[in-house]
Amino acid sequence: MKLKKSWKTWMTVGLICIAPLLGLYGMNEAVKTEASRYIVSPENAPQADAILVLGARVYSNGSVSSILNDRLETALELAQAGKSDRFIVSGDHGQVEYDEVNTMRSFLEARQIPREHIFMDHAGFSTYESMYRARDIFQVKKVLIVTQQYHLMRAVYTARQMGLEAYGIASDKQSYPGMPRYELREVLARSKDFVWLHLLKPKPTYLGDPIPITGDGRLTADR
Repeated sequence: MKLKKSWKTWMTVGLICIAPLLGLYGMNEAVKTEASRYIVSPENAPQADAILVLGARVYSNGSVSSILNDRLETALELAQAGKSDRFIVSGDHGQVEYDEVNTMRSFLEARQIPREHIFMDHAGFSTYESMYRARDIFQVKKVLIVTQQYHLMRAVYTARQMGLEAYGIASDKQSYPGMPRYELREVLARSKDFVWLHLLKPKPTYLGDPIPITGDGRLTADR
């Protein structure tokens, strides 16, 4: 009798431990499977309302990290191919001393992109918030999302679940240090956004008045 009770106890403990892992696996696979259908090469990307570049590390001297450099270069290639002439640069500008979006704007301007075609999302603190604000602030309907492959599936999935006609273009032009750590963290991030999209549905940290992508990007300038 004691042996039977012990076996049942261990089975219960095992199920309790395994269930969250199965949940993570299921959400991760759902995101990857759905989004992979909409990840395309630059040549096969459709024309869109805007090219959305997701932010990454920038430095105090005005330079960008290798990851962000490749995202911006890929976005420029899309513009040169006639896919869109409007850019949304979405990133972290939550502190005066750290500013991803103006750094990205400066990068694009240095490559002859008119300032009025660059829309800065100063409150793109997460992938979820970037997509939410692209839809509600910039009123984008069809968008090309540019980021590295490991991040791209979550970005495209999130945008599509929010009703955007989104396509992803991978910007992997080289090997990046720390990628195994990023990829592991991304599994958890996919699960988090899955829960946010289907259960919690939080609003972004900041919203505000619409600034349509068809208008003038200089309205997003803060300096």
